[in-house]
Amino acid sequence: MNILQKIEKEQLRMDIPRFKAGDTVKVHVRIIEGEKERIQVFQGIVLRVKRGATNSTFVVRKISDGIGVERVFPLNSPYIERVEVISEGKVRQGRLFYLRKLRGKAARIRTKTNWDKKS
Repeated sequence: MNILQKIEKEQLRMDIPRFKAGDTVKVHVRIIEGEKERIQVFQGIVLRVKRGATNSTFVVRKISDGIGVERVFPLNSPYIERVEVISEGKVRQGRLFYLRKLRGKAARIRTKTNWDKKS
């Protein structure tokens, strides 16, 4: 293992749960405004998860006042306090960019039930 791989391994976070595209997540982000620091919750559907070592990212989309808001989060960022998986979505694709064009009930994703989960 070379030096770069050792440094990258130290930067990885192991406290983030496994999730995939279609899951509804709550991302607790640490926001620093001047001297003050607060936690802001961003809840939405995961559109994409880019796997990698330290450059892993995921895109979360939510609807705020009728406008779609997307945010890209680095998975190993120290500004992410925690990620909660609210529900698992039943989707057949790894990237859900088609949700950008859909509105209202058409943009819903079915949730995975115990019947759907195979062990």
